[in-house]
Amino acid sequence: MLKLKPNCECCDVDLPPDSQDARCCSFECTFCKDCAEMVFDSTCPNCGGELLRRPIRPPNLLVKFPASNERFVKDHAACAHLKT
Repeated sequence: MLKLKPNCECCDVDLPPDSQDARCCSFECTFCKDCAEMVFDSTCPNCGGELLRRPIRPPNLLVKFPASNERFVKDHAACAHLKT
């Protein structure tokens, strides 16, 4: 089951469970649409996998299977310009 991470690993923007802008790879590295497309060309900088739109968990199942609230940001060289 996907963790549904709460933020972009590059720019740290919030990505709530119902976000249409969340992108992830098969290892659940999570990025916002802008970083995934404009910074990483839809390729995960960690594993080289494809970054695709993250599925949205139905609201009634979020109660039983909540999204993660653990934030994760990684120091990608391509993200350095976002950390000013």
